[in-house]
Amino acid sequence: MNIFYCPVIVDDNVTLDETESQHAVKVLRLVKGEHILLFDGIGGKYEGEIDQPHHKKCMVKITKKEFIAKGSFHLHMAIAPTKMNDRMEWFLEKATEIGIHEITPVICDRSERKNTNHDRFEKVLIAAMKQSMNPWLPVLHEQMDLKLFLEKTAPGFIAHCMKTEKSPLKNCILNQEKITILIGPEGDFSETEVVLASEKGWKPISLGDSRLRTETAGIVACHTVNLLKS
Repeated sequence: MNIFYCPVIVDDNVTLDETESQHAVKVLRLVKGEHILLFDGIGGKYEGEIDQPHHKKCMVKITKKEFIAKGSFHLHMAIAPTKMNDRMEWFLEKATEIGIHEITPVICDRSERKNTNHDRFEKVLIAAMKQSMNPWLPVLHEQMDLKLFLEKTAPGFIAHCMKTEKSPLKNCILNQEKITILIGPEGDFSETEVVLASEKGWKPISLGDSRLRTETAGIVACHTVNLLKS
């Protein structure tokens, strides 16, 4: 059954936005009476049928409602955007499929990419949410300077490559329900950033013996958390 994203569902008659309407009517060529699934991004899963097919305002009649509860943990990943944009989009897609709740792109001293396309990233997350059949859409925050993020966010865990004492991530999260992990850029966090994070209570973690790409480190961390907490 085809899946569509509709963030506002307040009664049994809803209208898809122009993007989803065009996909339904122009691309998939759905007609009146065809059954579809709707996700609202906050746990709502709805069955419905096309009532008035229109490429700009496709109207759907809801026939069944279900709420899928969120898991017992909350994962927030703050990650530096990669130089190659497709690698960052790959991370967003796979992290959504695996299971993540919040994402904040953070700009660091050594970041080679200083600007991100929030709308494009949001579309990647929506597509991944639908593909994975998970009705929870991760919250995507606007990009933020790392120092500001450290000021505003309760301390969590930082994955860096400096030769300091670190604990494996899997040993740090057993009793944690809210987990925030920092992943740096291709050139790693600067020493100043690592010291600042440490002063604010962020704990250094290891993701294994290999030196990982930014997007790979993000996926390893995401998978580790889900494997142990789900």
